[in-house]
Amino acid sequence: MTKFHYEDYLSSLNIDVMHFGLDTMMGLLAKFGNPQNDYPTILVAGTNGKGSTAAMIASIMKQSGRRVGLYTSPHLVDVRERIVINGAKIPVRILDHIVREIKNRLAGHITYFEVLTAVAFIYFQRAHVDIAVMEVGLGGTLDATNVCRPIVSVITNIGLEHTAYLGRTLTAIAKEKAGIVKPAGICITGASQQRVVQTLTATCRQNQAVLFRLGTDFKMFRRKDGLADYHGMTKILNGLVVPLRGGYQLSNTALALAVIEIIEKNGFVTDSEAIYSGLKKTHWEARMEILSERPFFLLDGAHNPSGVSALQSALKKDFSWRRLILIFAVLADKDYLAMLKKIAPLAAITILPPLQTNRAVKARELARVMKGLGCRAIVSESVGQAILKAMKMAADSDMICALGSFYLAGEIKQVFHQMHSCDKQHGDAGQGRI
Repeated sequence: MTKFHYEDYLSSLNIDVMHFGLDTMMGLLAKFGNPQNDYPTILVAGTNGKGSTAAMIASIMKQSGRRVGLYTSPHLVDVRERIVINGAKIPVRILDHIVREIKNRLAGHITYFEVLTAVAFIYFQRAHVDIAVMEVGLGGTLDATNVCRPIVSVITNIGLEHTAYLGRTLTAIAKEKAGIVKPAGICITGASQQRVVQTLTATCRQNQAVLFRLGTDFKMFRRKDGLADYHGMTKILNGLVVPLRGGYQLSNTALALAVIEIIEKNGFVTDSEAIYSGLKKTHWEARMEILSERPFFLLDGAHNPSGVSALQSALKKDFSWRRLILIFAVLADKDYLAMLKKIAPLAAITILPPLQTNRAVKARELARVMKGLGCRAIVSESVGQAILKAMKMAADSDMICALGSFYLAGEIKQVFHQMHSCDKQHGDAGQGRI
């Protein structure tokens, strides 16, 4: 008899297949007694900043003494990164057991994302979490996570992304993401575009839900000393450490703090010490993550035009460098021309590696686009080769920045880990390069 292993089953499901609709999830979870209804949840949607915001909320709640489930996507190296409790990944044996249960109870087709979402709901119930923070995968209304009843729904921001699925206008995308707003619920948003705000306001009115807006109901201020002050509905918190790099993280931090304020009415009272400590201890990989100091190597998950704009701003304002060397790879469903127009002119050269997914744009196609933009680019045979080329080119005063896809971020993390292990074996770990 062949031994079951979750990796074998998950690999049999096409990770790139998307399914819009809740019938499969509702039917499956009903067979497990609807675990998603057994604990409070916070649902976080938006174009960018979902993972960062969710991570900050979870970190603060953990510091307040709660048992907190956190579900995010995608993962970078290990699928277990998606499902954690108080920072600890779901154990292999438990993931294996729950995936096997799901497979045995299934009647029909299911996607990779639906399986993992179901695992998260079931695991969090069985592990008796006090609260779960769930990141929406794509959109909102028909996303697999939208089977829960959140005590707060967060919509970080709205930009043009996944237009083939969500709609070709900001209004259409906002309407789709606003599907996570529940009757008599609470919605928090950092979106500021007039059309988007009008759509969210109308949705909340229809659902008799309350809408809280960044910049109107709560505010965040960056101080000259690098710290930040938060002025909320009930709390004023001065001298906060914004845990993640990039000016845009100020907004994500404000959203996380607004959630903490609002859920106090649900019994989750959090003292100031836990807020300050929880924020400071937040770690979120591939978001302005520094992999190496000499040369300076920055890894970021920017994968759409608005994300690249935020990265571009941060590179100019928050870092200093003589030359910029980019490593760029991207999925075909992204507006990569707009992304490259924003970031490529900053760079002395862009290295274009292939990705290990059929969804990626071919490196030679990206090279053609770069040529049309008048920007210098070279194609590498692999992500590992791209890293070695960049490290060889870069002087100590230069910066390497990798961006374009979480697939790229994951492959880079794997290669860096392998290189670091080799350095240790050969006694080179102290040289500070990787």
